[in-house]
Amino acid sequence: MPSVDVSIMGRDFRLACEADEEATLREAVAYVDARMRELRDAGKVVGVERIAMMVALDLAHSQITGAGAASVNTPAAVGRRLQAMVELIDQALAAQPSSPATAVQLQIL
Repeated sequence: MPSVDVSIMGRDFRLACEADEEATLREAVAYVDARMRELRDAGKVVGVERIAMMVALDLAHSQITGAGAASVNTPAAVGRRLQAMVELIDQALAAQPSSPATAVQLQIL
């Protein structure tokens, strides 16, 4: 499997990643790096391992409670969802019979 070199808080990591997932992985790395730097700069937690644990717990809590929905509204994530919607609309229109009375149902992601 191909790998990608990334850096989080000045520490370098090599992560396994498929080529078509690299952009998403880099976006996740940037998010984690930013959250860890925010916590470090606030001075509330000392030590990279403790900072990483606090960020991991915060992300897990957000995922479990659903509070993480706002964090997925990055421009890249919104663009991917919009592209998926466009593809669904195109598929629905291509499959639509010529009768104007037929309703088309789309599932919004």
